[in-house]
Amino acid sequence: MKRNQHVVRHKDGWAVKGAGASKPSSVHKTQSQAISKAKGISKTQETEMFIHGRDGQIRERNTYGRDPFPPKG
Repeated sequence: MKRNQHVVRHKDGWAVKGAGASKPSSVHKTQSQAISKAKGISKTQETEMFIHGRDGQIRERNTYGRDPFPPKG
């Protein structure tokens, strides 16, 4: 099943979690490592990746698939 990927804080560093999942698919020491893993999953599944900051708020969003509203030009 295709799920958007979220990079979120975790007690052991940073985690990659599929949307709606109760457990992370992977845990990493750095946010950069977690972003790299989430990006790979999102590209394969053609989904979106959401990067959360330390405060839990989404700070960045990337689409790796068919964007319903692609920019013109």
